[in-house]
Amino acid sequence: MRDSYTDFILSRQAILCTPVTIRFYSFTAGKFVQWLENQGSQKPYEINNRLIYAYLAGLESRKLSDSYIHGHARAIRTFVRFLQKEGYIQEQITFKMPTRKKRLLVYNKEEVQQILNVCHDKRDKAFILLMVDSRLRQAEVISLNWGDVSIFSGIVRAEKGKGRIARSVVIGVHTRRALLKYKNEVDYQDNNPLFQTKSGGRFTASGLRSWMLRISERARIHISPHALGRTFATLSLRAGMNVI
Repeated sequence: MRDSYTDFILSRQAILCTPVTIRFYSFTAGKFVQWLENQGSQKPYEINNRLIYAYLAGLESRKLSDSYIHGHARAIRTFVRFLQKEGYIQEQITFKMPTRKKRLLVYNKEEVQQILNVCHDKRDKAFILLMVDSRLRQAEVISLNWGDVSIFSGIVRAEKGKGRIARSVVIGVHTRRALLKYKNEVDYQDNNPLFQTKSGGRFTASGLRSWMLRISERARIHISPHALGRTFATLSLRAGMNVI
């Protein structure tokens, strides 16, 4: 079982899947294989749709989000198709994919708090709060420097807005306090990136997605910068703010 899983991950690397995709399969398919081994299944040919349904039901019993469960199911489907194609199993295993609510992904207050609860360092918390508080887009946040942010006034100037039009937004006191705490851990000269990698560099788009994936795994909620931005609008509208 473990060898077939290793071969699967290597095959994803061979077809040049992105590092984010590799981590996705390593986490999701890896969890499934570990569960199978705990059930006493040691060979790929022992996998069947009954075991797959049991695994997915276990995820559902933990009250995980439908998007999280659906992501695991997609990975398992890809994994078992690989097993059949490569001869680890003789016949293709088919199963019905779990349903997923068709809704625009936004987070309610409880989900935002759940995400914040798993922010293990000051950078994580400052980023999540900034995204929810500002409605800035991913490209705008990546391009932000410390000189673009006034922690005292709360004004943030984003140079790479939609259509490359610069704009300014105002962030609240909780976000400014989180940024202030994070500031003491990095080189915050005006021309340095606001959010920095462990080596002090600027995040790329793929690097940011990898970062968000790690937080998603801890929170058990699928997190994306776009959804965080939409959450700003939703929570603001509920509070009676005109966000147009």
